[in-house]
Amino acid sequence: MSLRINDTIPNLTVETDQGSFALHDWIGDSWAILFSHPKDFTPVCTTEFGAVAQLAAEWEKRGTKVIGVSVDGVEDHKKWKGDIEIVGGAKAGFPIIADAGLEVSKAFDMLPAEAYLPDGRTPADSATVRSVFIIGPDKQLKLSMTYPMTVGRNFAEVLRALDGLQTSVGRGVATPANWNVGDDVIIPATVSNEDAQAKFGDFTTVLPYLRTTKLKN
Repeated sequence: MSLRINDTIPNLTVETDQGSFALHDWIGDSWAILFSHPKDFTPVCTTEFGAVAQLAAEWEKRGTKVIGVSVDGVEDHKKWKGDIEIVGGAKAGFPIIADAGLEVSKAFDMLPAEAYLPDGRTPADSATVRSVFIIGPDKQLKLSMTYPMTVGRNFAEVLRALDGLQTSVGRGVATPANWNVGDDVIIPATVSNEDAQAKFGDFTTVLPYLRTTKLKN
């Protein structure tokens, strides 16, 4: 059964290059982003991990922990981090799960239940293990994205999506297309004009079902 928005993520105990822990314990009261990769020492993945490392201060500012997943072992992860830091020009301080048995990949519905990794495997054998999951402090899945092998993920978009989620959850609003922090937000259709005025102050009615306002800090 697939992992869907608002499902509680599996509380797996995982082995990482920074030790073993249960995912729910590791998340704690934070937001979390789990981003997966088919294999260590691969070109696109190395640039992506470097991009995540460069954003360390941004994740921290948003109270968000990040964790990688790859199907290789702990020792490979430790060696790979050297390459990641060369490419990214930043310390890769986040843990990487060693998912050699595909437990995490299957639990998060990234591979078929019967999938296995043959000896001498290549990235093509685990190509679908290439996703992003944003998880709330309630341990529920809030957003997921899946990419093919040849297209590197845009982590500025992951950051923008995280901002949108935290804003919508924290302020009771929605965000329009291409929204960024500071832009007008959407007032939910379930909120009356009177309640919208009381809660948000001035707002603009674009259509009867589309009202926008600027959030006060």
